[in-house]
Amino acid sequence: MNRPIRSIALLGVLAAAMPVACTAQQSPTVAAAASSQAVTPPTAAPIVTGLPDFTRLVERVGPAVVNISARIAPPERDPRSQMPPGFEDFLRRFGMPMPGVPDGPRGGGTSLGSGFIISDDGYVLTNHHVINGADEVTVTLSDRREFKAEVVGSDEQYDVALLKIDADDLRWLRAGQSSGLQPGQWVVAIGSPFGLDHSVTAGIVSAVGRSNPYAGQQYVPFIQTDVAINRGNSGGPLLNTSGEVVGINSQIFSNSGGYMGVSFAIPIDLAMNAVEQIKETGEVRRGMLGVNIQAISPEMVKAMGLPDSRGAIVSNVQPGSAAEKAGIRRMDVIRAFNGTRINDASDLPPIVGAVAPGSKATVEVLRDGDTRRLDLVVGAESARGGIARAATDDGRGASEAPSGANALGMTARELDAGTRQRLGVAGQEGVLLAAVDPEITRESGVRPGDVVLQVGRDTVSSPAAFNRALSGVKPGDTVMLLVSREGSSQFVAVTAPAD
Repeated sequence: MNRPIRSIALLGVLAAAMPVACTAQQSPTVAAAASSQAVTPPTAAPIVTGLPDFTRLVERVGPAVVNISARIAPPERDPRSQMPPGFEDFLRRFGMPMPGVPDGPRGGGTSLGSGFIISDDGYVLTNHHVINGADEVTVTLSDRREFKAEVVGSDEQYDVALLKIDADDLRWLRAGQSSGLQPGQWVVAIGSPFGLDHSVTAGIVSAVGRSNPYAGQQYVPFIQTDVAINRGNSGGPLLNTSGEVVGINSQIFSNSGGYMGVSFAIPIDLAMNAVEQIKETGEVRRGMLGVNIQAISPEMVKAMGLPDSRGAIVSNVQPGSAAEKAGIRRMDVIRAFNGTRINDASDLPPIVGAVAPGSKATVEVLRDGDTRRLDLVVGAESARGGIARAATDDGRGASEAPSGANALGMTARELDAGTRQRLGVAGQEGVLLAAVDPEITRESGVRPGDVVLQVGRDTVSSPAAFNRALSGVKPGDTVMLLVSREGSSQFVAVTAPAD
């Protein structure tokens, strides 16, 4: 099977050697003449010299890395499953699908992961998702001793869990500073992929402050690496070349379920902040502005006359929030928080979340071309799990009085109380789009059944108000619409069709 590959490799070596062989066959006279005329260019000093040897690092820190086994009581067995008892748990460990059995640890069985000791008196750090829902957590040390662990506390958003085992004089890992990490630095991971304990992999930091929209963790500025991480590595340490922990291995991007060169770690600075809060109060509290934000597209830059696309545009301000009290409005562009530049919308939540509730802060916003600095007192993260989502309405229950013509070619109808409740539209603002030009739908995504709350900074509550707000729009102009769909709202830049 491998013979063709070996043959190609051999041909590559021969081809590379041919120019050297030809040069060696030149006559001494020709070679000397060429040598006397050649000018040797200066050699640049090498930027990278040699490859690191991690053996001493692993020998020193390895004993502080542990295996985590989280046992979850199995649910009632589905009669559709024909597999023999015990075989389901074997498949679940390695992430294989099972007919009639729920996926993941909540389907019962044992979840395997990694962790590391952070103090000599038995505190252990791992991922929340490794121990989530477990009835019993076991920590196995490098010397094979096993301890039943107490879950001191955990936080789903940071994906951090703090455990405690009854042991003393343990080898432990020192926390480094993840804030100083730079792309290109060497990093090492130690963990238990597929249950293979104390496996060591190495690579470099690919990026820092990375948003991972698929992880659902908006407060985590992930460290992206190319270190090989697989199932079972979760919760293990990411180490710098000094043997200090700079991150907790947590997520991978993968089409296959295995390593594909893109791994994510939770910064240790963030994790240790969570650890201190869990020790003191049993939970993690994060700062909150009380705004919904979104990224700024090139179309929005044009519609709003912005200097560039840097910042986060505010699509909603929650009543009674820190943002409302400070005077932040919809369509403001947040450009900085406490002096830290906001380049993209995903930069803001981790920065605000890391601030203790009740702290004073300054927000820099761009509004109608003017920069404003607003002082506020940071609020606390809402305890509510999320926003209720409603089905998209098809126009039934709305007033049948259509709007008149406008430059966008949209037909709007009034919203009655029942439709507002179904669509999650509070107050009296908003009109229902009954008809939208197919070209606009194709270009912007706005479609019939959407609710328009604002045109630019103007709130609209009737078809007449909607048309008045669009009266100055000409063919080819781009206008900002605040669109609500399925309980959430965001700004959309819409260009009026040309004549």
